[in-house]
Amino acid sequence: MFEVTVQAGFSSGHYLRNYQGKCENPHGHNYKVFVTLVGEQLDEAGLLLDFKLLKQVMRPLVDRLDHQMINDLPPFDAELNPSAENLARYFFEQTADQLQKMTEGRVRVKDCTLYETDTSFARYYL
Repeated sequence: MFEVTVQAGFSSGHYLRNYQGKCENPHGHNYKVFVTLVGEQLDEAGLLLDFKLLKQVMRPLVDRLDHQMINDLPPFDAELNPSAENLARYFFEQTADQLQKMTEGRVRVKDCTLYETDTSFARYYL
């Protein structure tokens, strides 16, 4: 098996609903998101997936959240809390859908790790 990982960063605000404590109030983070891909076969250039392509897949997702109040954006504007766990799953699902189409299943998302701070992160995988 082969793995590749790309990191991206964004700064956003959020608050947690149904939470008692400081995080129920609007606040911000400098997020880092890592998406790791996995696959058994390399392409004709000897790559699992060009890092540039994965960055292109991630860029619209990152741009959509950067310098925004995440609670104002679907799917986080209703009952889905913009927790680190839910954001990790959001990146996983959005990236997995695009890569499935792009590589016809040759490459899949292994996991997505989202750092909310330098010392706290959440990971989503199937």
